[in-house]
Amino acid sequence: MKAVVDRDLCIGCGICEQMCPEVFRMAEDGLAYVIDEAPPPDAYADVQSCVEMCPVAAISVEAD
Repeated sequence: MKAVVDRDLCIGCGICEQMCPEVFRMAEDGLAYVIDEAPPPDAYADVQSCVEMCPVAAISVEAD
């Protein structure tokens, strides 16, 4: 699994960082970015929750 943030869609709500801080961070510009593109399997459920909770669908996952 590879976590991806589309920074063109991101509105900087911060839900992803709150739910999964080991994978997502908010940058100084106020938008999210991925700090661990290939999270460990124990983080998959949290990453998937971020995909589902993102209000603008800026987060996605890709197969490795």
